[in-house]
Amino acid sequence: MTRGCFVKKPLAASIPFMTETDPAIAPLLRRLPFLVAPAKGADDFALEFMPTGEGHLFDWLSETATDVMSVLDQVGAILFRGFPDGGDLGFDRCIEALDLKPFTYAESLSNAVRKNRSPRVFTANEAPPELEIFLHHEMAQTPLFPRYLFFYCERAAVTGGATPLCRSDRLMAHLQRQLPDFVRRCRELGVSYTHTMPAQADSGSGQGRSWLDTLSVNSRAAAEAKLQQLGYTWVWLAGDDLRVTTRALPAIRQTSTGTEVFFNQLVAAFAGWQDPRNSSASSVCFGDGSAMPAPALKQMVAIAYQQVYDHLWQAGDVILIDNLRVMHGRRPFSGARTVLAGLAGPQSH
Repeated sequence: MTRGCFVKKPLAASIPFMTETDPAIAPLLRRLPFLVAPAKGADDFALEFMPTGEGHLFDWLSETATDVMSVLDQVGAILFRGFPDGGDLGFDRCIEALDLKPFTYAESLSNAVRKNRSPRVFTANEAPPELEIFLHHEMAQTPLFPRYLFFYCERAAVTGGATPLCRSDRLMAHLQRQLPDFVRRCRELGVSYTHTMPAQADSGSGQGRSWLDTLSVNSRAAAEAKLQQLGYTWVWLAGDDLRVTTRALPAIRQTSTGTEVFFNQLVAAFAGWQDPRNSSASSVCFGDGSAMPAPALKQMVAIAYQQVYDHLWQAGDVILIDNLRVMHGRRPFSGARTVLAGLAGPQSH
């Protein structure tokens, strides 16, 4: 077996994306066939695996899949750095190696415009580089979402382009202290999302996927049948655009360890769902249709970004994320940047 070392992120008040204070982590790592070494600096990843021997990442993952997923269940995200760069096909093999139930982009209800490299691998988002993609749990605004996310850096940006990560269990704890009434209403009422999809893909928007592609249909009638099945309401607009509203979806969920997480799309929807078809101000409401208070939403966004760890990519990096526990986003950037993604473990609200 190829051996390596996990590097634990040191405690630092300015970066709350930590594992040191999680009591289950140290004994778990001691039980597993990994070496643990101290991190070298405060900007290291929450949990990082670096190879100390030869071998591709996909080979190592195929041998240690159960152990890796056990660690992920506790920490929320793992960075694999320094392995031989296998390109998009090697990344595809990494996803396959963990033997998780596949969830393809074509099957998803993702609003983002993406380009497939393989059935499992696609570009993370085709939105313009100057556009900020705000923190979100992947597809939390839809009835179907992936439990696990994979990211692979094919080419790092010249400047910017970090992927912010936020532990939603930590965020939940902060929100309960600072916005208790807002959290209570989110828990009791859930959240409903409204989004307008174009007839043709709009790569200038972070939410520009067409309704034909999103719903995997070829006609209005088929779209309406699919939406009815999913519990949406809808309105057809000029230009053949389609405005949809979800049923009430949970805003708070529990992890497998029983920890509550702020699992929703409120940060991204309120802060970033803005394009010629959509207004962030009208994109979210409580599950009973009542308005969410804008001051609370603004404070929620600010609190979330106080918890962020910004991951600066290096070519060849692979990150595995528990989508139930960790939010992600994308900082603006300059120069060419190619980050590929994959999904696994389909779940439903």
